[in-house]
Amino acid sequence: MSPPVEFEDVVPVVPVRDLHATLDRYRRLGFTVRAYGHGTGYGYADRGHVSIHISEWNQHDPQRTGWAIYLYVSDTGAVRAEWVAAGVEGRFGDIQDTDYGMREFPFVDPDGTLHRVGSRLRQDDASLPTRQGAADAVAQRGSRHINRDNATTPPL
Repeated sequence: MSPPVEFEDVVPVVPVRDLHATLDRYRRLGFTVRAYGHGTGYGYADRGHVSIHISEWNQHDPQRTGWAIYLYVSDTGAVRAEWVAAGVEGRFGDIQDTDYGMREFPFVDPDGTLHRVGSRLRQDDASLPTRQGAADAVAQRGSRHINRDNATTPPL
């Protein structure tokens, strides 16, 4: 019998209206960015172990086809301060401590992509949920809470 197939990684492909403006925004947020080339309207934003693929789509409508991404980081406050200081367009929500053991904040960019950025409240507390536990708690809240018009309303 063959060993089970292991999934190794996942990378979101985020639709945008303007690839170059989006690559510049992610660069200002501390990501290493590059366009795929050959005028394909495709690019990459990488930071640490995180990779986001970006696809320019002329039918993208931020009100209908926006995405949500959850970024796990080591220090939520430091990331929020860095991103606010970068002066990028978009809406930042406040940092909140959740009932599922995460400290997180929302950022909605001009393309309607909701970035939830979070870290465990106490890294050394084994009783806090794992990434999967936090993801399960977020999923239980349901996608009906996604509100890209008001980033301070707790989406996801």
